[in-house]
Parts: sequence; C-alpha cells; structure tokens
Amino acid sequence: MTENNIHRIVIEDREIILIGTAHVSKKSAEEVQEVILTEKPDTVCVELCQSRYKTITDKDKWKNTDIFSIIKQGKAVLLLINLVLSSYQKRLARQFGIEPGQEMLQGITSAREIGATLCLADRDIQTTLMRIWRRVGFWGKIKLLFQLLFSLVLSEDISEEEMEKMKTQDMLTSTLDEMSNSFPQFKTVLVDERDQYLAQKIKEAPGNKVVAVLGAAHIPGVTGELNKEHDLKLLTKVPPASKTGKVLGWSIPIVILLLIASTFSVDRTAGLDQIISWILWNGSLAALGTLLALAHPLSILVAFIVSPISSLNPLLAAGWFAGLMEAYIRKPNVQDFENISEDIHSLQGFWRNKVTHVLLVVVLANLGSSIGALVGGADVIRHFINTFIL
Repeated sequence: MTENNIHRIVIEDREIILIGTAHVSKKSAEEVQEVILTEKPDTVCVELCQSRYKTITDKDKWKNTDIFSIIKQGKAVLLLINLVLSSYQKRLARQFGIEPGQEMLQGITSAREIGATLCLADRDIQTTLMRIWRRVGFWGKIKLLFQLLFSLVLSEDISEEEMEKMKTQDMLTSTLDEMSNSFPQFKTVLVDERDQYLAQKIKEAPGNKVVAVLGAAHIPGVTGELNKEHDLKLLTKVPPASKTGKVLGWSIPIVILLLIASTFSVDRTAGLDQIISWILWNGSLAALGTLLALAHPLSILVAFIVSPISSLNPLLAAGWFAGLMEAYIRKPNVQDFENISEDIHSLQGFWRNKVTHVLLVVVLANLGSSIGALVGGADVIRHFINTFIL
C-alpha cells in the first residue's frame, strides 16, 4: 500500500479515507482492494454517477440505445463528446491489458464482499457535459470539437511508471494548467465543481468509516471541500441557454431575410444573387461536412437541401436531418452497439461503427452548416452594401 495515495481525514467522530487512483492503473485497482478489505468501512464511495455505473457494470447497456431518439433530442453532440473523452482512457487501459475503470469496479466488488454500503458519489456525466457546453461560445464549441476529433488521431503509449507519476500533485497541476490555457472554464466544471459534489456526497454517506475511491486529480480539492457545506441541487442545475444566444439566434435570420427583401425590392438581380449565395454557401458547406463524415450520398443531399432553411430557424439543425437519413439508410445493428467500447479506440473505429458514424454525420453536418451560415450571411451583407451604399 502506497501511503502517498491514501489520505485519512477525521471529521468529528467519523473517519474518511480517500484513495487517489490513476483510472487505468493495475496498481490502483490492487490498492483499492487492499484498503477496503483491511479497513472494512461502513460505506464505499466511488467516483461514478448512475449512468457511468451502468456503463461499466452492464455490458448490454448499448443494445437498448435508440439512435433516432438521441438525434431527435439533440443529444448527439454530447454523446459523441462523452465517447471521445472515454476513448483515451480506454486506449490506455487496452495498453495495460486491464478493464477501463478497473479501480472503480474493484471498489464495487470489494464493497459487496464486506457488506459495505455502496455510494455513487459523482455528478451525472450528462449534467457535467451540459454545464461545459453552455459555458463555451460558438467558436469555443468548434474548437472543442476539433480538438476532440484530433485526439482520436493521436495514440501515444506511456509506461506504467509514467502512469503512476500521474498520481503526484505536480503532474496533475501541470496537466490542469495546460487544459486551462485552452478552456479555462473546463477546470471549474470538470474538477472544482465535482470536487464540491464529491465532498458533499462523501460527507453524507452513512457510517463512521467511509472509504472513497477517487481519481487522483480530485484528492486535493475534495480534501479542502470536506470542511464546507455544498448545495447539491445547485451543483446539478443545468444553466439555461444564454438569452443573448437566443436573441441572436432569431435576430440574425430575421436580419438576413430583411436584407434580402430590401435588396430584392430595389434590384431583383442583386436579390436573386443574395438568395443563390445563401443557398450555395449553406448547402455546400453542410454537404462538405457530411461528406467528410463519409456519409451516404442521400445524407449529403439532405444536408445540402435542409441547411439553407435550418440556418434561418434556430430550432432546426441540418445535422439532425442528415443524421436521421444516415441512420435510416445505414441503421446500426446490435453488433454495432456491442462494439462501441472497442471501436472508439481509434478514429477508424469511429467511422466504421454505424452508431458513432451517425453521430459524426450529425456533428460535421452541423459544423459545416454553421460555417456556411456565417459565410453566406457575410455575402448577403456584401450584396446589400453594394446595392444601397456603393
């Protein structure tokens, strides 16, 4: 047992033992087992939410996934982000020949062996992703998606010795600082808020002795937050969409339509040029995004047709329609859902698996449509200026 990874905290008459783990380390899993069997706590807390618990304990979970429902509910992007984030951990786990989240599985198993209460102490992953998504603007979302997709191309092997170094605070601090340079908001949501949530759940866990199995990144924060009170309802609340975003979402299409109508009333040729430009830029770039996802020709055609219309209605998205068409033509089967955990190890696997392929179609079609709307809108403005000012 490495005492550097074990942290004992006494709050009044209760003892809380925090185990800092590396999520794909064999030594971490062995350490979790040793601590729980030796300490025999009343409760074992693990850094899992209900959905992640089901993912690692129910191998058939994906079989019941309705891809059509996910697209219609606008959850395709969040699901894709979730899968990409987990792919890096799965690649490392595969390198070391262990199950992803083995230390959490070991915590669950050992808790059952000694008859301890099991506490799922983490915030729901969808809530965390939504809180991140609402904090980044349009360009931040694009940057995030590109970085995530680019990470699929990289496949760096690290030694288990380097993995163990990830448990040290200096390495974690360096990693978080690097992440904060690109997205300062991420550390607040991914680490700070979850530190508070985890600390409160651990404090509320029953019994006089509690063992908590946590990623090493959370140990310093949770240790500090255990002495404070936190509102779990506030931490699980998903911020509403920005009012500014809603206003712009409707204002921009109205402005585009007014500019076209004004130009058309003065110069029909210029007005027609605006309409054609809007259609071509929107449709072409949405189709290009869909093509980059290696979608079916009909899905590409749908993206081209729908994008000029959906760009004028914030309630619609070209990617939804292209994704639904792709899912209809190349409907994922049971085997695709069963192979998700294996296929997300690589970029090729993402494109090969029909489930993740559909998600890529949705995301890249929407990305192309958004860029097309910006370029097309700029060209509409150019024609308006040429007609009325120049």
